[in-house]
Amino acid sequence: MAVKKGLGKGLDSMIPEPIIKNKTEKKENVSRETLIDINQIEPNKTQPRKNFNEDSLLELADSIKLYGVIQPLILQKRDKYYEIIAGERRWRAARIAGLKKVPAIIKEYNAQEVVEIALIENIQREDLNPIEEAMAYQRLIKEFNLKQDEVAERVSKSRAAITNSMRLLKLDEKIQQMLIDDMISSGHARALLPIEDSEKQYNLACKIFDEKLSVRDTEKLVKEMLKVKPHKETAVTIEDRIIYRELEEKIRNIVGTKVSIRKNKNNTGKIEIDYYSIEELERLIELFQSLA
Repeated sequence: MAVKKGLGKGLDSMIPEPIIKNKTEKKENVSRETLIDINQIEPNKTQPRKNFNEDSLLELADSIKLYGVIQPLILQKRDKYYEIIAGERRWRAARIAGLKKVPAIIKEYNAQEVVEIALIENIQREDLNPIEEAMAYQRLIKEFNLKQDEVAERVSKSRAAITNSMRLLKLDEKIQQMLIDDMISSGHARALLPIEDSEKQYNLACKIFDEKLSVRDTEKLVKEMLKVKPHKETAVTIEDRIIYRELEEKIRNIVGTKVSIRKNKNNTGKIEIDYYSIEELERLIELFQSLA
């Protein structure tokens, strides 16, 4: 079954009506909206979106209590339940609102169409975080052997946009999580890509968050880092790095700001504690005095 493409045409363009063999079959073949028991519906485990904002769901639930579910869910019949193809957010909010049944349209799709429809619905509503979106593109390419330009055509984006999105998956997992948690933006994340060392990537990402750096400031910092020739490695093993990272985190939890431990030779070194205002410096001084 061929699937029409294009975000501009809306999600409806991804839900083609069955071919009508003759006029007498028209009423029987055309899918209709129907009410389905909400307990017979289950989410699609492979759908791109994994995170749902609780406040947003509560707002939608309040709206559903007043007006009902305005747009029907798109479902596919399985053996003992209906699987959500589009509309998981509406289904979750309807459950919160206490609905027993929800309006739905029952359709049949192959595995690739299920991924495409779920991806397009989320992109239209800007519901996916950058990592979820990138992973959905990656799945279409790897699992269904699509090329980047084919994926771009299906979601009405440029090939460059697909490429830039998928590049985010090359980042360290900790930075990906910062992106998911909205601690840094996609622009910040892409600016970090030229840094190959994952530890340096993460340290700079923390600096971006702590100091609220702009994307332009981040790009400048990255250029400066790439120009600097690396110093000869001191006697810091991988085990040392792990230990010092844990120590930094412990001190950071105490003082409430960024902490860096620099080890030199002969077990000497220094501890750097960042502050970003006079008020914060005074707070740190009071903290240290209380610990004395």
